[in-house]
Amino acid sequence: MKLPSGILLLSLLFFSTLSCTPNSEKQNHKKNDEGFAVKKISDGDTFWIYNGTDTDEGEKIRLIGVDAPESRNVFKKQQGYYGTEAKEYLTKLLKGKHVKLEYDVNRTDQYGRTLAYVYLEDGTFVNADLVKNGYAMVMTVPPNVKFADEFVKLQQEARENKRGLWK
Repeated sequence: MKLPSGILLLSLLFFSTLSCTPNSEKQNHKKNDEGFAVKKISDGDTFWIYNGTDTDEGEKIRLIGVDAPESRNVFKKQQGYYGTEAKEYLTKLLKGKHVKLEYDVNRTDQYGRTLAYVYLEDGTFVNADLVKNGYAMVMTVPPNVKFADEFVKLQQEARENKRGLWK
């Protein structure tokens, strides 16, 4: 049976519209030209992204080269001085944003977290920003040392100017 061309055209238009309409919130969070959507912030140096998979979990990102104080008691680690402030600052930087990730030699750590240098859509280098403003300290773990010298200089400036945790 042959369908009239008008019905065929309407059917085609209908189904093409459906395929362009997001059918779930997850599709809005997949990677786009601006990078990955941030899902949640764990603490001052760790957060989750929607990585484009169909799982709700996402991908855990650990910032390379920096260490923020713990924002809460976790396992054997105690909440650190300025930990709450570090988490709040990272949350303010990343909430509702997309980020681009840059990797170094090792892409993951011993805990399975993705290790990355992180950039906001406006070009802000998140790892460096945290150190510069005193929300994190330098922590280099070879072989991931691409920006180690820069981070050391930024930390020295933050200490000299009593920024953040150096107050």
